[in-house]
Amino acid sequence: MKGTKDAPHKTGTSDSIDAIAEGRKVLEIERDAIGDLIDKVGDQFERAVKLIFDVKGRVIVTGMGKSGLVARKITATLSSTGTPAFYLHPAEGLHGDIGVVTEDDLVLALSYSGETAEILKLFPYFRWTGVKIIGMTGEVKSTLGRECDVVLDVGVKKEACPWDIVPTSSTTAALALGDAVSVALLKMRNFDLKDFARRHPEGSIGRRIFLKVADLMHTGEEVPVVDEDVSLKDAIFEMTSKGLGMTTIIDKGGRLTGLITDGDLRRIFQMTPDPLDKKVAELMVRDPKGVDENKLAAEALRIMEDMSITSLVIRDDDGRPKGVIHIHDILRAGISL
Repeated sequence: MKGTKDAPHKTGTSDSIDAIAEGRKVLEIERDAIGDLIDKVGDQFERAVKLIFDVKGRVIVTGMGKSGLVARKITATLSSTGTPAFYLHPAEGLHGDIGVVTEDDLVLALSYSGETAEILKLFPYFRWTGVKIIGMTGEVKSTLGRECDVVLDVGVKKEACPWDIVPTSSTTAALALGDAVSVALLKMRNFDLKDFARRHPEGSIGRRIFLKVADLMHTGEEVPVVDEDVSLKDAIFEMTSKGLGMTTIIDKGGRLTGLITDGDLRRIFQMTPDPLDKKVAELMVRDPKGVDENKLAAEALRIMEDMSITSLVIRDDDGRPKGVIHIHDILRAGISL
């Protein structure tokens, strides 16, 4: 018995359209859609932001299909900027998940048509719970628009597709308005960069703000150390064994007196005849640049980049080398300037 072949996809030629022109046209349509939103940010927007600001619980964000994808993004942005939010899938909500909604919460419902059945079926429970409902729709006179306490108009003149059907400029508009709500709330809460970083401890911003030199520096046996009376040959052996491209140099009391790096070695071999048997005290860089272990790693990185060096020494209270931080340690931690 022969299997049924799938219907072939429609094909064209690569020169059948001007891809650059089409791409620009889409971006122009979506740009205009966002531009048209500006005049719609008025009393309803202000009421929505204040309602969310005053809510004791969470913002329950819900939407179906493409609106659901936008709702998830708005949920993530709210949560990461100081407004606890939870995405409720409307279909799952109708099968038990609606139990997450409490009387202390607020609902933000997205439906461009304002007639999405799965969304509207949730409304009786929302009303029974007593929560306020903010609607985000392209049809303010729709069923959703009439049922909500506050309505945010994200209507667009046209979608960016040729048939004015595929959610494109409308989803862009909804995303943009969600960002506008989130940032307005962020500022009302005096939410700052440190607050943001606390919610992103593994992100680059979080690492820049929280990781200190002490968290990344090499200590103990990992620190390359030689006495200032040893030969350059012995110093090179220490540098090679510890693998940090440098070694600290100490006096008889254990205090840091100098440093030799891989870069210094190139200079030494170019300018000094037969340097291997010379004492490192004759060749070292004296009073090397250091950094406090309680400084941010990002600050240590800035020092290294400003001075075009690759490592910094951390001294203890008696001037002894306590640790070394290398630029690679900082970059591996995901910190950049």
